[in-house]
Amino acid sequence: MKLRHYFAVLLFGGAIGCSPSTEGPALEKLPYFDLKSFINLELSEIEGDSVLKTSEINGEEQVVDLRYTSKEWQEEFSAFYEADINVPSLASSYSTRTTPDQLIHELLPEAKGKVKELSIRYVQNYPSWVTFKIKDENLFYSTTTLGELFMNQATGKIDQYKLETTQKVLFLSPTHIKISGVIH
Repeated sequence: MKLRHYFAVLLFGGAIGCSPSTEGPALEKLPYFDLKSFINLELSEIEGDSVLKTSEINGEEQVVDLRYTSKEWQEEFSAFYEADINVPSLASSYSTRTTPDQLIHELLPEAKGKVKELSIRYVQNYPSWVTFKIKDENLFYSTTTLGELFMNQATGKIDQYKLETTQKVLFLSPTHIKISGVIH
């Protein structure tokens, strides 16, 4: 009987210990460029605008003219949200270089993170161009995503964006995906 009770306590403790944890406490001061807030702000400015979207998967191209809802814009820019590096676990994982018109965050060689680089170019102290590189790999799978976002200096809105992803699964041919959008 005691063995059964001990086993139940052990099982319960193991279940609690293996449950997914929620995000840690928010950072008081963000150590890096706040990409998530920037994207949220800019997407609110293009709500109701149309986009000429070009999608290419392994060389097959499709062009469509779309009008997205706020939620659809967020889904379209999900890779940009994924490139946000302001999480507690990455607080000291990046080096930061600046020039008069650019801010560059690069993953330190000994740090573990999917976002390898985040670069922001400024014009008149406001981001005009954002690029990132995300790379994830393990024994069976590798993926690399490059993203770019360009601001229209006349309107102050997102002008165009590009995403390029290469995925490779062991024993299969790589998949190449390119998405670009021109907002009008």
